[in-house]
Amino acid sequence: MQLRVTITIAALIVLSAGIVSTASAQNDYPQRPIRLLVGFTPGGGTDLVGRLIAGKLADRLGQQVVIDNRAGASGIIAAEIVSKSQPDGYTLLVSGSSISIVGSLYKDTKFDVQRDLEPLALVATSPYLMVAHPSIGVKTVAELIAYAKPRPGKISWGASTPGTVQHLSGEMFKRMAGIEMVFIPYKGTGAMLPDLLGGRLQIAIDNVLVLTPHVKLGSLTALAVTTAKRTPILPDVPSLAESGINGFDTSGWFSMYCAPKTPQHIVKKLNTEIIAIVNQPDVRERLLTFGATPLPGTPDDLRRQLAREVPAWRKVIADAGLKVE
Repeated sequence: MQLRVTITIAALIVLSAGIVSTASAQNDYPQRPIRLLVGFTPGGGTDLVGRLIAGKLADRLGQQVVIDNRAGASGIIAAEIVSKSQPDGYTLLVSGSSISIVGSLYKDTKFDVQRDLEPLALVATSPYLMVAHPSIGVKTVAELIAYAKPRPGKISWGASTPGTVQHLSGEMFKRMAGIEMVFIPYKGTGAMLPDLLGGRLQIAIDNVLVLTPHVKLGSLTALAVTTAKRTPILPDVPSLAESGINGFDTSGWFSMYCAPKTPQHIVKKLNTEIIAIVNQPDVRERLLTFGATPLPGTPDDLRRQLAREVPAWRKVIADAGLKVE
């Protein structure tokens, strides 16, 4: 009997030690600075959202969160860095909705967001805005179409980066409106804006949070938002659907990821912190000021978002015959 009691007590001690060890490991994260990669240049919508989240995340975790802008290939470069990083929660990615497009658009890429990244959280959603430089004298979508039809290939238009939702939204608009404009690629919104504001680029589609300040200053003319409904930040600007492009509805959304096989206790902790940040009144207000609507979501919510978006954009790309080298 004494032997059985001794064995039982020993087993309990081992079990308790394991529980304490697991709890300790879960509480140890993070112990050093975290790197948050952004796949676009500073100043764009993804960068602004990333910096907003990074500052708050650093406060809550007690560790520095360093922004690392790695622009190129519509965000693939940054995404691949994260996908190949150590699965320890110290290398994260904030992305726009182009993450659901690039795997289908780039001819030689082997990147697959649903396979190569671990979802952390949904953050926010935002409409895109179509603007014109005042020099061409159009104030509505109908006026743009009337101006463009007799000038095929004479109007330049741009988006922050090839392969983004902004880019594909413009391609969809051209096909549905029956016009031809020349697409000018850029490496980010920050690179595009000087040409747009200087009139060298005549039309652009990009994040409403980036373009709205220039609309309010009168430097650009807002023609339409890409979502089915208007945005509260520009309530007088119609949607493309209202403007005669029936059924048009595209939007941007921001999300966060880490490396595959990251321990679930780290994923859960980061998701809990990100959702708490997005729900803070000052963060919600800041996002709304950007023109973005808070959309905090779990990893499973993000998986479902990708499951909807990836095949939908794959079809758009196939129908339009688009490929980027």
